[in-house]
Amino acid sequence: MPIETGGFEIISKGQNMSKNLERIGLVAGSTVVSRVLGLIRDILTTAVFGVSALNSAFVTAFTFPNLFRRLLGEGALTAAVVPTVSDELESSGKEGAFSLLNKVFSWLLLVTAFLVFLAMLVAWGVKAYPGLEERWYLGAELTQILFPYVVFICLAAAFAAVLNVMNCFVIPALSAVWLNASIILFLGGFGMWLGGSSYEKMMWLCIGVLVGGFFQCMVPALTLYKRGWRLRFDLRPSDRLREIGRLMLPGLFGAAIFQINILTSRALAFALDEASATLLYLANRLIEMPLGIFAIAISTVVFPLITKQAGRQDFTAMGSSYRKGLLLTLVISIPAALGLIILGEPIVRLLFERGAFSGSNTIQIKPILTIFALGMPFYSFAILVTKAFYSLKDMTTPARLAGMGFVLNLVLSLVLMRFYGTVGLAVASNVAIAIQVVVLQCLLSRKESDLRVVTLWRQLLKVIMATLAMALFVWFGREMILLQGWGSLIVSWVSVCLLIPLGVLIYVVVLWVLQIEGRKAAWETVHRLWRSLLRAKKEVP
Repeated sequence: MPIETGGFEIISKGQNMSKNLERIGLVAGSTVVSRVLGLIRDILTTAVFGVSALNSAFVTAFTFPNLFRRLLGEGALTAAVVPTVSDELESSGKEGAFSLLNKVFSWLLLVTAFLVFLAMLVAWGVKAYPGLEERWYLGAELTQILFPYVVFICLAAAFAAVLNVMNCFVIPALSAVWLNASIILFLGGFGMWLGGSSYEKMMWLCIGVLVGGFFQCMVPALTLYKRGWRLRFDLRPSDRLREIGRLMLPGLFGAAIFQINILTSRALAFALDEASATLLYLANRLIEMPLGIFAIAISTVVFPLITKQAGRQDFTAMGSSYRKGLLLTLVISIPAALGLIILGEPIVRLLFERGAFSGSNTIQIKPILTIFALGMPFYSFAILVTKAFYSLKDMTTPARLAGMGFVLNLVLSLVLMRFYGTVGLAVASNVAIAIQVVVLQCLLSRKESDLRVVTLWRQLLKVIMATLAMALFVWFGREMILLQGWGSLIVSWVSVCLLIPLGVLIYVVVLWVLQIEGRKAAWETVHRLWRSLLRAKKEVP
């Protein structure tokens, strides 16, 4: 008979891995929908606004509510809520978990409302300060409009954390769908029809952000309601609430440093010229596609699992789950990084080169994208290694390393941007995250020997060999396509639509021939999903 362990049925190691791969596949599939809509959103936004001061002002202004979303929502709060609610669910069942959620909701609502008030005051002060360039006043005005989004998204993150503890991953993974769909509707629909000027179109874009944030909050809330949760405003203290606060403080500092890192890079880019902030944002968004679909999906599923294993002091099982998650992350991020380096230009040309976004902008963004792509495996690694510390309820170590990374990034940014502009900012960010990840893993291995990753080197070598085979094929194919003398748009279409799927096929075949670890579980997962799809198709009248 299967043994129940916090919602995960463990029948055998192979079946357990297959089940977790299936969950990762569901989260990744849900995230694909979100990321595709996000890509359409960015295509629409760049077509309407290009790399203008207005678009750079929006990118910078929207960074502020996203900063606090990471701080109070998906960052420190989620890291503190998942293990605490997991413990409460084990000891007191759903009733206790939902009671704790009400306390978190109530305090989070007060804190975010206060932050909105402060942000309004600061933005008003910037608008009243004389002598600044026009884009700074635009940024302050858009900040006043967009900052209330932080209330919706932070509450949504709390709901999503509880749903993940209850093994519900798809609804939280679809969160950004409502935001992106709303922006596309309001900008691409109302904005294009009713907005006479670029400024009026921008107002419709901002309305889309706020409406999307509302639905991001309401959809997971309704899902919890169906599972028995009832909203009650409750500010009474409790031991579990204090534990969340205690866990959040160092994690809050770490998340703050990481997000201030991003904010600093974008502010420095915004100060360089009108276009740099938008170029930096678009390059980063292309990197976030594979990161968001796969790396975050993997960590979303692995985090509750290793948290439960850490809670049971089963560090052998935790180490195995951590290494499998890390290997799967690198299996995806390494070839994705090299693919973006080789095909970056046709991808950018195909996605963004229309409307106000010109061919010269494509040339500008190419080196930035290449630098960011080189850092993609490190960013993927950072997501999971940080979750491993959080599962051990160690929020302090990642916070200290984040502080070190911030100082290093700031110093390098100020030096390199003087000589290399936006490219220098990307290089500084990569160097900081690479050093941070190496030190974090070394400290994690010292903290718990079962979490060492040295045993992965054989599998990593197979990944590198398969990636090189894929890269050689894609590079040669790209050169052959360029020799045909076709127009740039046709070259981009053929490069993206032909070389990417063929490259992926070659990569998978080589990995299979090299007998990469977990290939049988992956095949079982694909086979199971295929059978489920056929069964569902038969049941449809």
